Amino acid sequence: MSTDLPRREESKATDTVSLSRRAPFWHRLNRRRLAKCCLLAGVVYVVSLLVLLALEDRLLFSGAVFAHWREPADSLRVREITVNSEADQIHAWFSAPENWKPQLGAVLISHGNGNNLSSMGDCVARWRDRLGRAVLVYDYPGYGKSTGRPSEAGCYAAGVAALAWLIEDQRVSASEIILVGESLGGAIATELSTRHAVRLLVLHSAFTSFPDVAQVRMPWYPSRYLVHNQMKNLEKIRRVHCPVLITHGTADRTVPFSHGERLFTDANQPKEFIRMEGGGHYPPADAAFFDAVRQFLMKTAR
Repeated sequence: MSTDLPRREESKATDTVSLSRRAPFWHRLNRRRLAKCCLLAGVVYVVSLLVLLALEDRLLFSGAVFAHWREPADSLRVREITVNSEADQIHAWFSAPENWKPQLGAVLISHGNGNNLSSMGDCVARWRDRLGRAVLVYDYPGYGKSTGRPSEAGCYAAGVAALAWLIEDQRVSASEIILVGESLGGAIATELSTRHAVRLLVLHSAFTSFPDVAQVRMPWYPSRYLVHNQMKNLEKIRRVHCPVLITHGTADRTVPFSHGERLFTDANQPKEFIRMEGGGHYPPADAAFFDAVRQFLMKTAR
């Protein structure tokens, strides 16, 4: 008896199934499935994009929602003040060394987006004690005890009000004020530097613009073309004519190291760049950094 018969029958069955799958009905069904999958993916993409755009301010100004409040240490000898910006009351801490006089100068710190000023106590103490200058750190609208809601314009207005308090109330000359900006705060410090001839602009982990960093953080969307916050630091730093000191960590995963390099390239002289090898998204805090600041101040003394 031949054993080829079952094989022939099996082959016929296979051919029948194969032919049926090549029929127009299967083609139409596969196209429908593909179209449904594409439509679903498109809907998910658009909806997720719209959600992110609606949450842009909450994501950018996250410290207004998530940052906890801490009371200042006694060693800071903080004086709590409130200054009026264009629409909001801005809360700030002022800390000065013993026997401080306005002629000794001051430091104005603009903090990052995930903090409020109460987390800046150690930073305030370092700048005060190592440079012998008074330090003012302030909150943006909606942060900490400041009123209002955060926005790009509101942050600039808060910085303007804080700087005006140092100049008008404390009688500190703008030419003896150091502006320090960390990450988001770099945008405010840079903006202020375009308006006043300050002593020094210090930027830590600053970005070239918010659209640039948004594209880095959300590369699967056309982020740079859709965000409404701008913070064009690269454009503005070309108009800054005070000395500029920039630091950036090579391992910064929030703002790429290349942003710091580009800001430094476009900054006017005199300028210095401190490369933090292996450093992340945080400012330097060691004695060597403040030694470098003092040396740069001496080198650029008028």
